[in-house]
Amino acid sequence: MNDRVPVPDGSYVLCWLQQALRARDNPAIEASVRLGNALNLPVLVYHGVREDYPYASDRLHRFILGASVDLTIGCRERGLACVQHLDRAERREKGLVYRLAAEAAAVVLEDQPTFVARWQAERVAARAQVPVYAVNAACLVPPALIGDEVRGRSGFLRRHEPERAAWSEWKDEQANVAPYAGELPFTPDRLEELNLDALVATLTIDHSLSVSTTHPPGRAAAEERLARLVTDVLPGYASARNDATRSEGASGLSPYLHFGVLGSREIMAAVNGAIAGGQHKRKFADELLGFREWFHYQATQLAAPERYDRIAGWARQTLADHACDTRSEQETLAAMLAGETRDETWNACQRQFLIDGWMHNNLRMYWCKRLIAWTPTPEAAWATACYLNDRLSLDGRDPSTYGNIAAMFAGSPSDREREIYGRVATRGDGSTRNRVGGEAWLAAAASRPAPQPSIPAEVPVDPYLTGEATV
Repeated sequence: MNDRVPVPDGSYVLCWLQQALRARDNPAIEASVRLGNALNLPVLVYHGVREDYPYASDRLHRFILGASVDLTIGCRERGLACVQHLDRAERREKGLVYRLAAEAAAVVLEDQPTFVARWQAERVAARAQVPVYAVNAACLVPPALIGDEVRGRSGFLRRHEPERAAWSEWKDEQANVAPYAGELPFTPDRLEELNLDALVATLTIDHSLSVSTTHPPGRAAAEERLARLVTDVLPGYASARNDATRSEGASGLSPYLHFGVLGSREIMAAVNGAIAGGQHKRKFADELLGFREWFHYQATQLAAPERYDRIAGWARQTLADHACDTRSEQETLAAMLAGETRDETWNACQRQFLIDGWMHNNLRMYWCKRLIAWTPTPEAAWATACYLNDRLSLDGRDPSTYGNIAAMFAGSPSDREREIYGRVATRGDGSTRNRVGGEAWLAAAASRPAPQPSIPAEVPVDPYLTGEATV
């Protein structure tokens, strides 16, 4: 990411992780170990968590810290040093990444195209006096291999599918140098020795959004979800995946993928070894690799995947043509945030976000489409979708969720023009309501007791997108 060369007398190779919070099958760590072996230097893995990132809450913090504890344990088992810092009032550390980089021969970080990771990586690469390498740790096939000038998802798949076999085989690198045990420019936190729940309660973050009990933090919970995929979900996936009323219709792995607790390679190894029909395996692979990695690739090609202007030009034009249409069904941000609108189906969707920190993919489509009619402008609908998704969902702030939101604002043009939507297709709730027991399921889902998150006066502006935040 810059034009520096490795410093021969550096103390270590710094592996700075923000999102890929796993110790094994982690390309960022493996690249660091390979580089460390070449330079005869140890690897120092660093993970820090700040209080002031956008949407910081008990839910996100607790999930991240749980994953970070397991990251440290896993690194130790591999013979690698891993240090952590949790930013809080009594333990502020300014410029910690730069101070760690100042003692390093080189820095390896994640190639993440969305949210704070891209912005911070670019800032650090510009200021660091050592080389900074970005390694993709989120996808099976690194997006950089796909190249440019891809025409749609079909063009992406023509390049992506031939590469999958080569990237499915993986062997973790073995460090040839003893773990780093030298001086550090700060005193690390030993998170595995702390009461994380009590610690989170002391932080200056959003305490109105509770920790998800359906998607608990940590590697063990992720492995349980993966085992459930193999035994319960995969055998009927192709037919059940669009039915939100069936618990076996979705893997629920997206939070663990977003924070890198699991990687695509490990999941696909489990899928390929499962006892399930070929059509179910192929459909799951298409969702995980064909759509998720397509959205990741899209994000790498965009200056800001979170912005409204990523939507296809024809869709923005038709929505703009109807921006002045009467919106008689508008809902307040307070009603939408609390899942207390006049639409029972939408409330059922929203309460999955509120309670579980996750939403079934079929519900997400209806949820997003309705926002276009409920907000004053298409731009406001986009901002609201991103805000609710990013604040509430454990898999928000992600190339996949931004890609899915964008697809709901565009996708295939409708055959006819409608009020408000123009040629953007609408979506009803029949895929859920018309199921056997669907109406009862929606009624129960819409009335689940939910946390009451604090309500902002308006959808907030993300300081990381405006460049007003600092690393």
